[in-house]
Amino acid sequence: MVKDAIPKNAPDKSDPPLTDSIKDSAQQIWQAGLGAFNQAQIEGTKAFEALVKEGVMLQRKTQLAAEEKIAEATNKLSSLATDMSVKATGQWDKLENIFEARVAKALKKLEVPSATDMQALMARIDELEKVVQQLSAKKAPVKASRKPATKRTPTR
Repeated sequence: MVKDAIPKNAPDKSDPPLTDSIKDSAQQIWQAGLGAFNQAQIEGTKAFEALVKEGVMLQRKTQLAAEEKIAEATNKLSSLATDMSVKATGQWDKLENIFEARVAKALKKLEVPSATDMQALMARIDELEKVVQQLSAKKAPVKASRKPATKRTPTR
């Protein structure tokens, strides 16, 4: 009955060319697998190196773009700082003018002379000194015409 379980057209174990053919095919499949593995290693290494090169280029591009953005942001911040400084200076100037005006108003109420008043007063004093010098120059000869007092000698 065991004989009936084996198909009639099944290869006989004693048939060496078929066994050798299967061994050869298996050997070729194994070698093809090894070749494919080797090729995959070679191509994988090349692909890896290509990816590394591409990554380096991408990193450089990214760094340049980042540096440009940083420079752009720095310029904008510098411009904003300059604008703020100008505005702050303008505000300080306005505040200073208001303070000066209020101080001048308070001094005027207290009748303290201003710098302009003092300059006008100094100019007036200079004028008066010139007039006094002119008048004293005209009177000087009159003083010279006086006779000196004679000395009396005491008598004993």
